[in-house]
Amino acid sequence: MTFRSDVITLEVDEHVATLWLDRPEARNALGGAFWSDLPRACRALGDDPQVRVVVVAAKGRDFTVGLDLKEMGASLGGDANDASSRAAAAKRTYRAVREMQNAVTSLTSLRVPVIAAVHGYCIGGGIDLITACDIRLGTTNSLYSVRETKVAIVADLGTLQRLPRVINAGHVAELAFTGKDITAERAAQIGLLNHAVGDDDASVVRAAYELANEIAANSPLAVEGTKAVLAANDGSTVNEGLEFVARWNTMYLQSNDLREAMSAFLERRTPHFTGD
Repeated sequence: MTFRSDVITLEVDEHVATLWLDRPEARNALGGAFWSDLPRACRALGDDPQVRVVVVAAKGRDFTVGLDLKEMGASLGGDANDASSRAAAAKRTYRAVREMQNAVTSLTSLRVPVIAAVHGYCIGGGIDLITACDIRLGTTNSLYSVRETKVAIVADLGTLQRLPRVINAGHVAELAFTGKDITAERAAQIGLLNHAVGDDDASVVRAAYELANEIAANSPLAVEGTKAVLAANDGSTVNEGLEFVARWNTMYLQSNDLREAMSAFLERRTPHFTGD
């Protein structure tokens, strides 16, 4: 896998990849380099056939303090010295927002399950990132905030679209309208976190790896198919969803992995899946 970035680091250990937010000196604030490099990182992960699960974690004190307002604040608020028309400025803003939205969507679009391992602050754009993941773990002392209303912004990178698929509408409204911080305990209570584990970054990453390896031990064809079927359910009727999974299994059910599962069952051993 060939990938280089000043703000993201990729590591692969057998079938589990880690996408590290790697700008600890800025508490992993999300600036221009991040939004351009995240899709590149996801393409590199998607192109690696050995990767069966991705863990998103962060180096340093916090998972992320959100959008880098020092770097990007001027472009969002408009430059007083910009002589171009309001229409031209609006067009640039629109394109910048869509670029960042597409960056987050590249995480959602990975063919394999994605697990967020959060420690410290997860603010603003951090919620966009973790709601784009399939599973979310956080340390017991981590904090979460849909912070945008506190800085006069409507959250626009996916939180308001994806968070309602994770927690109920009342909790979404409370978090989005107030912009307040909530603890990991509260996040787990309302379903934002699957589990709150440990009190430091090493413990939550370790828990994420344990879960990732549990997933990676299963048939990659079946796991990828399950993710695809779950995604296809969005906006579909039950019958439409059933039709999709019927077509999926028509194409992929008769696999070497299925034969291996049957053989392992009869031979009373652990199956070894290859994804074929």
